[in-house]
Amino acid sequence: MMQDSNDDHHGLSHSEVTRLLAEDGPNVLHSDQRRMGRVLMKVIREPMFMLLLSAAAIYLTLGELREGLLLLFMVALTVGLTLYQGGKTERALAALRVLNSPTARVIRDGRTMRIAAAELVRGDLILLEEGARVPADAGVLEASNLQLDESLLTGEACPVEKFAPSTKPEPHALPSGQTDSATLVRSGTLVVRGSGIAKVTATGARTELGKISSLLHELVEEPSPMQRHIARIVTVLAVTGLMLSALLVVLEGYSHGRWTEALLMGIALSMSLLPEELPIILTIFPAIGAWRMARANVLTRRLSAIETLGSISVLCTDKTGTLTENRMRVVQGMIAGRHMYFDESDIGITSPEWRTLLETAALASSPRPTDPMEKAFHQLAGESAKRFAPPALTQLLQEYPFTPALRAMTMVWKGDDDAPLLVATKGAPEAIASLCGLTPAEVQQMQNDIMHLGSHGLRVIAVAACNWSGALPASQAQFGLRYLGLLALADPLRPGVPDAIQRCHQAEIRVIMITGDHPSTAQNIARQAGISADQVLLGDEVQAMAEHELARRLRTTNVCARITPLQKLRIVAALKDDGEIIAMTGDGVNDAPALKAAHVGIAMGARGTDVAREAGSLILLDDNFASIVEGILMGRRIFSRMRGAMIYVLAMHMPIAGMALLPVVFGWPLILYPMQIAFLELIVDPACTLAFENTGSDYRERQAPRRHGAAPLLDARIIILVLVQGSVALLFAVSAYLWFLERLTHSQARAAEFIVLVLVNLGMMFSALVPDRYFFRAFCPGNYAALIISIIAVIMLLATVYLPALANTFHFSPPPALDLAMAFAWGALALLAYECAKLLINRMQTPSAATKV
Repeated sequence: MMQDSNDDHHGLSHSEVTRLLAEDGPNVLHSDQRRMGRVLMKVIREPMFMLLLSAAAIYLTLGELREGLLLLFMVALTVGLTLYQGGKTERALAALRVLNSPTARVIRDGRTMRIAAAELVRGDLILLEEGARVPADAGVLEASNLQLDESLLTGEACPVEKFAPSTKPEPHALPSGQTDSATLVRSGTLVVRGSGIAKVTATGARTELGKISSLLHELVEEPSPMQRHIARIVTVLAVTGLMLSALLVVLEGYSHGRWTEALLMGIALSMSLLPEELPIILTIFPAIGAWRMARANVLTRRLSAIETLGSISVLCTDKTGTLTENRMRVVQGMIAGRHMYFDESDIGITSPEWRTLLETAALASSPRPTDPMEKAFHQLAGESAKRFAPPALTQLLQEYPFTPALRAMTMVWKGDDDAPLLVATKGAPEAIASLCGLTPAEVQQMQNDIMHLGSHGLRVIAVAACNWSGALPASQAQFGLRYLGLLALADPLRPGVPDAIQRCHQAEIRVIMITGDHPSTAQNIARQAGISADQVLLGDEVQAMAEHELARRLRTTNVCARITPLQKLRIVAALKDDGEIIAMTGDGVNDAPALKAAHVGIAMGARGTDVAREAGSLILLDDNFASIVEGILMGRRIFSRMRGAMIYVLAMHMPIAGMALLPVVFGWPLILYPMQIAFLELIVDPACTLAFENTGSDYRERQAPRRHGAAPLLDARIIILVLVQGSVALLFAVSAYLWFLERLTHSQARAAEFIVLVLVNLGMMFSALVPDRYFFRAFCPGNYAALIISIIAVIMLLATVYLPALANTFHFSPPPALDLAMAFAWGALALLAYECAKLLINRMQTPSAATKV
């Protein structure tokens, strides 16, 4: 993002920046990278890892070298897989941190550009703008109503005014303690008003913030409701498993005196009951999902926001720059009913009346414009307002900024000593009419002109001016302004918006457009986008309504016009009180409260302020409405995949735990030792992370229904599905084992039963991949991870049965070919049983939601 600098400041050259960056290093306080060793330590502290190591130690102590080494090999495989997934998660989070790193606008080589704040060096010229955080310590060179919030460093809540050295007041006129810092800005402080230019004096650890950074504590994000819910489930199951295992060890040891074997049985039972994959799912899925969303231009600042995305029922969006391209061009003007159409340049505008209107609009804009509207005024009026002003009219004396209370902006320009000051004002037509004191007839003429321009979807701005002598008033309302006319700007609708609005409707999301523009302009743009615009709610109406009345009105209104940021906050509160789950977009300093109040705040990344980005849960990197919709639907898919993985994990642990416990209870030959369970974990772990997270999307998943806000991750239907599928799997496993025990030796029956357990596991994986559809939908294009895992698992399974060394270690003997075929048949029948159970449960839940082919 680069443009010509509009002042005499040239800034550093590229070679100077390179040299200083090499000398001082990047402008960062500390590195936040996690080392792989920390990930490894986290893995080692996991209960499952400790249980596997304990089992391996027992085998080695007993002299069972082959069993012990094989179990250690499986432990290494499990750790390697966990480290791979942990590394993948860390890389995704690191990529998100890079995208979310702060930026700064600087002047280098005479040009204005936006760079990463980490690239700032001493001597850089930084542009200070309202809503931005100061990226480094700097000395002020220019200031226009510049005020900063320095509470991060000083604890003082009141904004502090800053001055350029040439305009710094006398020391006695400054508040106590500010005489030395009135021309300095500090890293981390916030520009709350005005603008300026400053020269960087210190970066990174050499800033005032860097010197005290060791005293600052990084905020630790609280666990989300979903994480707390799953943590409780894991804790209950872990405690239950330990109690049952201890009881099993004691009973088996006292009954038969086989304490070592009893200890191995207890370890196996604990492993079978511990759903260690659930916390992994809650870590990996949101992180990788957030990385995928960032590729779709939606940056996730808080991973917990992904939970809420699937529940959004109302999306409140800005118009300018979100629904429209934010690429404004002045196309029409009106003066007392008379029309003028403008081309790309001002060539041909010879009428003094029209030329004065354009010149005044440019003079009423910032000399260094960043707003697309002000850029459009400058472009049409010339490279800068000074080009059309008298030669002596070159100094900007005072700026009266736009405020929600008075939607107008005034700039006061100085000429010769004897000449009066020129006052140029632009703003909302209603505000200009009030400032100019128009008569009712003049106001009616203005309204007619506005309706004509607004009906074409144009943004309408009124312009006024006057000459002034004497001391400047405290408020722009005290100038005796003269109304000059209206200028209309075209801001075309983004091409993909109507389709995105249609997708919102299909996904049960209502879109409400909230804008500060005139009602007629808002209605026209809303209709182009496909938003119902029969009713329009005005800001004055919002201000006058009670909360319950506002909530009732919002149920049938999708367009809100002339809305201030504080009124946005009231709209969000009313919708929340009415039971809606709200996503809100915003870009300005005053939008931060509404962004924080919404369930999901979506800040604009391209044009948004630092304050808005910090308040939002998501940052829209391209400010495109279509990206918001894609992000919401991706959030739903992430949630759906997490739920499918949890169904699989919880249901699969039922047959594993059952076949670890029932043989002991009924005196059958043991089936599952720690080694066999470790083998099953080598299937479950990659299945729940690789297969489910990489599931390809078909059309129906892209149209995933909205999840109601109060609905838990594991609702009644899901719990029933888990219990039914787990019970079906256990029933098939027990039936198969009893059948094989009647026909085969113990080692052959154990091998055949283990084959059934693995196939039951794989069948459950394919069924859970598509919890609302038939299992063959899991084979949609791009979903190869589950198939690859299944092929590898079957090859490994056959190796443990038919390779003598492995078969002896697993206590297996190869079953006859007919019984091998029967084992595979049991697995296929179990998959059919899962599908029947899934179909019945879905139909019992709601007849219209039955599983579809």
